[in-house]
Amino acid sequence: MSEKAAARIAVIADTSLQRHVLQHALAGNGYQVVLNSDPARLDDAALEACETDLWLVDLAQQSEDSALLDSLLERTNAPVLFGEGHAPERHSEHYPRWERSLFGKLKRLIGDPAQAVGPSLDALLSEAQRPPRVDLPQALAQSPLQAGEPARQVWLLAASLGGPAAVKAFLDALPGGLPAGFLYAQHIDAAFESRLPQAVGRHSQWHVNPVRPGDSVRCGEVVVVPIGNELRFDEDSLMQVSTQSWPEPYAPSIDQMMLNLAQQFGRHCGVIAFSGMGSDGSAAAAYVRRQGAEIWTQRADTCACPSMPDSLREAGYSSLTGDPRELAGALVARLAEALN
Repeated sequence: MSEKAAARIAVIADTSLQRHVLQHALAGNGYQVVLNSDPARLDDAALEACETDLWLVDLAQQSEDSALLDSLLERTNAPVLFGEGHAPERHSEHYPRWERSLFGKLKRLIGDPAQAVGPSLDALLSEAQRPPRVDLPQALAQSPLQAGEPARQVWLLAASLGGPAAVKAFLDALPGGLPAGFLYAQHIDAAFESRLPQAVGRHSQWHVNPVRPGDSVRCGEVVVVPIGNELRFDEDSLMQVSTQSWPEPYAPSIDQMMLNLAQQFGRHCGVIAFSGMGSDGSAAAAYVRRQGAEIWTQRADTCACPSMPDSLREAGYSSLTGDPRELAGALVARLAEALN
């Protein structure tokens, strides 16, 4: 199955700041910006020549009955979306809400770029190489094996576009026998959800499993967070799948999963944000850090799409950055140090 091309968006905005913010946000969420212009620089010929799947119009100084908009609405067969108003500062508390609202509408109108994640699993399933693992420190090797026991340390692996390859590299490098369990939240089309465990776990010593309602996250396993409904924990840290779907526009919502995890496990959890689009996770990051949990991020130059980890780094929430193997090594070292 071939990878679907990114949807094309033409932006018309009458302030340079708004054009800049929209360019960054759209590209970071996997869309292709084919035009980004001040309305004063556009004429009928430019409108006619632009090939786009959607027009995003954000005018602070012109009324919606302007000659430009009349001409656009007459000439285009593509949908026209009027923007969410002035974009907040990227690292303000209001930005994630603005972004969620805008991209929820875009996904309904022209599709979700995360749909490209599913076809990428084919390459992982055909990969023959088994990379070397990080050495297990003596302190962990000599500690009682906890595989299958309820995990007291639970880390969330969060990813979107480019995520499966990055998470696989992390798990490939991670030795077994660690006193921890993982949740894996991946933005992906539901049709490919069942293929994730085999794709990311085929060379790993870790068991990658679908969620088991009423059970614990166990040492030695990676539980794939369900796409259809929200995953929560009861007072005994047992997984519960809600009847509610995830808050839009992301499925699963990494923000909501981070909140649910940190509320239950506090400083005994952590988050590693891998390659991905947008800023899902940034709204919950302050709460996670207040609970005493760590947030780590994949280094930008090793990401297929660095927007999600970049958002956490730029806001000051990430305490460690590395490629997937370096992150695996850091986690092994952290767990060994905790035994001393």
